[in-house]
Amino acid sequence: MKKNLLVLLFCLVCEQAANAQQDAQLSQYIFSGLYINPAYAGYREMWNVNAFYRNQWSGFPGGPKSVALAIDGVAREGRYGLGLNMSNDEIGLQGTSTLYASYAFRIPIGHYEEDKRLSVGVSAGFIQSRIKVEAYDPTDPVDSDPTLYNSLRSKFTPDARFGVFYSSNTFYAGLSVDNLLTAAYDARKDPGNIFAERKVHMYATIGGMFTLSENLQIKPGLLVKEDFAGPTSLDVNAFVILKQMFWIGAGYRTAILNKPRIQDDLNKSGAIIGIAQVFIGEKFRIGYAYEYTTNVVGMGSYPTNELSVSYFFPTIRTRAISPRYF
Repeated sequence: MKKNLLVLLFCLVCEQAANAQQDAQLSQYIFSGLYINPAYAGYREMWNVNAFYRNQWSGFPGGPKSVALAIDGVAREGRYGLGLNMSNDEIGLQGTSTLYASYAFRIPIGHYEEDKRLSVGVSAGFIQSRIKVEAYDPTDPVDSDPTLYNSLRSKFTPDARFGVFYSSNTFYAGLSVDNLLTAAYDARKDPGNIFAERKVHMYATIGGMFTLSENLQIKPGLLVKEDFAGPTSLDVNAFVILKQMFWIGAGYRTAILNKPRIQDDLNKSGAIIGIAQVFIGEKFRIGYAYEYTTNVVGMGSYPTNELSVSYFFPTIRTRAISPRYF
C-alpha cells in the first residue's frame, strides 16, 4: 500500500511536470550558458570545463537526477566558438541521455575595447530515451500493464539546436531553440513506442551588470522557457558579486502565460532558489544551488540540491581582457 501511494503521488507530480518543459531544469545555467544556447560556445575567450549534478526533490522515491558535462572554447583567434556537452537524466525508471557538438560564429561589434559580440551558433547531436522495464514488478497491479512489456526499451533520435547570443561588458541577451529534429519525429511510425514526443523548446535570456564600486557588482537576469504546450516558465535571479570572486544570489521560478487547453485552476510551478559560487584562483570555481518547491503540497520536505564545478585554461590574452560575468 505504501509503495502504491508513493507511485500515485509521484505520478501526480510528474503529470504537472509533463505540462511544462521536457528538458531538465537547471538553476545554474547562468554559470555555463552552453547547456541552453549553442551560440554561447567560446564566450569566455578561453577553454573551460563545466560539470554539474542535480538531485531534484532529494529523498523522494524516483525523483529526477541529472548529471552533465560541457566543454567549450575558441579557435582562429576567437572568431569561432567550439563546444561539446552531454547529459544524463533519470526520473523514476525512465532515463534520457544527450550528446551535442556546437559551433558558434562570433562577430565583433564596434571597437575592440568595447568588447561587444554577436554570436550565431548551431548544435548537432542525438537524444537517447530509455525505460528500465526489467525493474517493474509484474505481480504488482501498478506495474502489470502488458503494453509496457511489449514496448520499445530504448530509442535514439538525432537532434539539432540553434541560437544567437549578444554580449558586452555590462549586458547580455540570448535566444535559442532545441529539439528541432526530435520534434519532427513521428512516434506513430513505431508501434511499440511509449516515449512522449519531444517538443520544440525556446529559451530567451537577458541580464546585465551594475558596478557599485571596484569590489562590488550587482548582476540581475531572467530566463523565459517556452515549449508551446505547457505554461511558459520564468526564472528571475540576482547576484551580489564581491571582489569578482564571491557570488551570492537568489532566484524565483514560476509559470506565466498559461495555454488555453490547460486548466486555469492548476497550481503554477514554482520554486525559491538560493545560489552561491566562489572562484578559487583564476582556474577553478565551485557553485551550489538550493531549491524549495512551492507549488506542490508536501513537496517542500524534498529540497533540490545542485552542485557545479568549472576549470579554466587561461592564456596571457584572457588574463588581460575584462572578467567574463555572463
